[in-house]
Amino acid sequence: MKIDQIYTGCLAQGAYYIESDGEVAIIDPLRETQPYVDMAEKNNAKIKYIFETHFHADFVSGHLDLAQKTGATIVYGPGATTEFAIHQAADGEEFQLGKVKIRVLHTPGHTLESSCFLLIDEKGKEQALFSGDTLFIGDVGRPDLAQKGDITQEMLAGMLYDSLRSKIMTLPDDVTVYPAHGAGSACGKNMSKETTDSLGNQKKVNYALRADMSKEEFIKEVTDGLLPPPQYFAQNVAMNKSAQTHGVDKILERGKVALDVETFEAMANHEGALVLDTRKPQEFASGFIPNSIFIGVDGSFAPWVGALIPDLQQPIVFIAEEGREEEVVTRLSRVGYDNTLGYLEGGIEAWKKAGKEVDTITSVKAEVLKEKLEEGSANVLDVRKPGEYEAEHIEKAKNTPLDFINDEMHRIEKDTEYYIHCAGGYRSMIFSSILKSRGYDKIIDVQGGVKAIREVGIPLTDYVCPSTLK
Repeated sequence: MKIDQIYTGCLAQGAYYIESDGEVAIIDPLRETQPYVDMAEKNNAKIKYIFETHFHADFVSGHLDLAQKTGATIVYGPGATTEFAIHQAADGEEFQLGKVKIRVLHTPGHTLESSCFLLIDEKGKEQALFSGDTLFIGDVGRPDLAQKGDITQEMLAGMLYDSLRSKIMTLPDDVTVYPAHGAGSACGKNMSKETTDSLGNQKKVNYALRADMSKEEFIKEVTDGLLPPPQYFAQNVAMNKSAQTHGVDKILERGKVALDVETFEAMANHEGALVLDTRKPQEFASGFIPNSIFIGVDGSFAPWVGALIPDLQQPIVFIAEEGREEEVVTRLSRVGYDNTLGYLEGGIEAWKKAGKEVDTITSVKAEVLKEKLEEGSANVLDVRKPGEYEAEHIEKAKNTPLDFINDEMHRIEKDTEYYIHCAGGYRSMIFSSILKSRGYDKIIDVQGGVKAIREVGIPLTDYVCPSTLK
């Protein structure tokens, strides 16, 4: 028997390859499916099942494309309905995979159809739990994504409490937990950087699995501090239910087109394409196409695209480091942005050589901010999440999270100079690029974020002034 965790850092997502006696099951596949096909072919094995723990909201799954390529059966838990053929499993149903079995455990709470898959080895031992978004390492799935009609997040949280205690906490302590996500995912609040653990250890350290926790306490703790889900979540769920969602191959074919300067400019100016710059923050700051938006491919690229670009059908043309064009298109497609039309051949240098206008963003070291603060003349925008801000921040800095930039824009005055920072310099450059594209010129990015701010000795406080928060 073989278990491989295929972890994708930019999405903090774990897909799984399980093989026994020449038969393979894939759990929660990403949209680019060829790697799974290649793995099976390399091992002279056949993909028999595609198990989905739930309708994913934070990425577009490759289940339909993989099934078409391999003939594998797509399996969802009870209550799942789709536009394409699936096997809707019953609670407790078992699937034979070579010499092992996979048992379905219906665990509603994160969503109504959420299910975990329990791997039972050749000797009948319960060995591994593929827990989807029901149980993470250090956390559990958020219960607010499947609210509809009379179903509230509190009701879903109550279901999750029952699922955990009746279906998961009763399993042996030595069962290995393989979750769908780790730290950085928006599907939970307090996930660990670890991507596997024993169930026994989780019972000891995971706040949501405390043996003495009442349902009321659980509901309060699980729902407390939930930020609104990113806007693309609902759209990804719809794509994952649709029979019309394309495989990534067609999207790559169109998106990897090299565009000359004139064609690129025409698409941006006359065809409504968004210009997305995916280079490094300081490279962007030193020279970029006016009105382009920075979201660097080296950060949490796809989730930030999903959070900040509201229309999945938005035409996109992009600038990338040479050799990374396919990576950009692939990662955009993972969260449903399928209308990528090509990239600027030769990058920003080609744009400059053609004599086109270039814009810049002032970006300074933390020492400059320190001097301004000592003079009493700096307005500081802290664009981190509220929890990060509350833990430590520059006194009088205003918390204006990047996540909510469209809601917060009215608080930012165009004739006021602002110093903008985040934790390390990635989010602040995204924030600055969006402001710049909307006519804000008096913005200064602080390089290195809180890390650099701390290093130069700027005082930080955990006192939260109510006037600085929403």
